[in-house]
Amino acid sequence: MTTFGVIGAGAWGTALASTLAGNGPVTLWAREAEVVSAINETHENPVFLPGIPLPAGITATCHLADMAACAIILVVVPAQHLRSVLANAAIPAATPLVLCAKGIEAGSHALMVEVARSVVANPIAILSGPSFAHEVARGLPCAITLACADAAMGERLVAAMARPTLRLYLSDDVVGAEIGGAVKNVLAIACGVVEGAGLGLNARAALIARGFAEMTRFGIARGARAETLAGLSGLGDLVLTCSSENSRNFRLGVGLGQGRPLAELLAGPAVAEGAATAAVLVEAARAAQVEMPISAAVAALLGGAPVRETISALLARPMKAE
Repeated sequence: MTTFGVIGAGAWGTALASTLAGNGPVTLWAREAEVVSAINETHENPVFLPGIPLPAGITATCHLADMAACAIILVVVPAQHLRSVLANAAIPAATPLVLCAKGIEAGSHALMVEVARSVVANPIAILSGPSFAHEVARGLPCAITLACADAAMGERLVAAMARPTLRLYLSDDVVGAEIGGAVKNVLAIACGVVEGAGLGLNARAALIARGFAEMTRFGIARGARAETLAGLSGLGDLVLTCSSENSRNFRLGVGLGQGRPLAELLAGPAVAEGAATAAVLVEAARAAQVEMPISAAVAALLGGAPVRETISALLARPMKAE
């Protein structure tokens, strides 16, 4: 049996801890003392994953130092907090880290693997793909990508983490897996706007297709492989998050499309990663000389641009060949 550490007890971190507990004991770190108490005393995370019982094999803690004894550590904190968390975690250098955040760091335009490599010397892998936390925690089938540049380490991680209902597909394209996960969050907001503004299913389908073209252009410019972006961590995750209000990013977009205030939509404990990623993605795309008009429109909306005018400007762009 493997001992797992999970840093971050949001919905996704808690769901991963619940699943991995079938393979070995899990230490789950949470920032909130009330979350730690609830998990240890009632075997439930009422703040981030209410109504789903958690296995007794999970022990919650507020102390990052408790991660040091774990054989494999999953890091499931928001993308913009990854650097500070890793800098303070004091994890042994030989312990593999599986990064589960989906985003691009503000300022540096660094992917999560680049952030981690600048802070720690640990082996790094990326976990990304179509996965709603509540379904994974309930034991429903899920298939996601585990990307690792070291093939032997990747195989070890797959063997340790795979479950009957959690299929892990190994890839060595770390950049592709990262970019798919980051960009799809921004595009999910766009699809939510389409829903909230009542623009119809034709518009949503067109946006998913053209959004995927944006993802592919940007990914290739950053060194990703097209086949990775067409797989689980790219197209698969894009389709899931652009089609359901179970996606926090989609829900955020619905609210924007309905004209609700951004501050109201961002209130609450759950994080919609696309809100922080959109402007950073547009900056990174501009630096890479990649055109991403849908992502730019989302960034504009999050910056306060009017919904109808922004949509009209997007539709008024010159006709182009596909």
